[in-house]
Amino acid sequence: MPKNKETDSSSKAKFIIPVVIMVIIFLGVGIAMGYFRNNLYTVMKVPDFELTDQNNKKITNKAMLGKVYLVEFFYSRCPTICPVMNSNMRAIEDEVNNPDFGIISISIDPDNDTPKILKQHAKSVGAKSLDWHFLTGDRTYIGNLADQFNIYVGDEEDEGESLNHSGMIALVDKEGNIRCRYNKDNIPILYYSGLNYEDPEGKTPKLTGKYHPDREILIEDIRKLLQ
Repeated sequence: MPKNKETDSSSKAKFIIPVVIMVIIFLGVGIAMGYFRNNLYTVMKVPDFELTDQNNKKITNKAMLGKVYLVEFFYSRCPTICPVMNSNMRAIEDEVNNPDFGIISISIDPDNDTPKILKQHAKSVGAKSLDWHFLTGDRTYIGNLADQFNIYVGDEEDEGESLNHSGMIALVDKEGNIRCRYNKDNIPILYYSGLNYEDPEGKTPKLTGKYHPDREILIEDIRKLLQ
């Protein structure tokens, strides 16, 4: 018995509509994934700061407007993660090589890290850029500033804890916003690691690790913000 035209059209529609819906969903997911891959999340405005650098110059967040820059907390006598962080910063400085890029390294040991000491430290690190500022100031102020950044720094009142700190790095855009990329689950990572790892996925920190995955993605994201 020959098929009715209406029945035939209805069958085609039942087949085509789900296919169209699936294509739309697929395209939508692809567009969303592309967005997360190519766009950086805005975490917050960078906290206000005013500290003194290795050249006895006052450096503020307002003075850094127009620059893409990184912020780390460290101290010059640190025997563990600070040399690793400084080394990764140095590699990023070389790779980016842009006059609109800078680095802010804030000492959590200002009693020792005077501008004179920090100038020597900058030389030993091999810092080249005039916009790599090693900053010092009041320890309470610096501890409060770290809290505003949401980057861990030990309690200054605790002698055994005061020089502990996180290895995380903040990325700041030209407008003074802290920015970050999304992870594979499309969740903002917030901060980048300045450490080395024993595995390419960045799961196991190791001072002598040969992998530094966040250094590579930082370079990519800095270049995005410089465009």
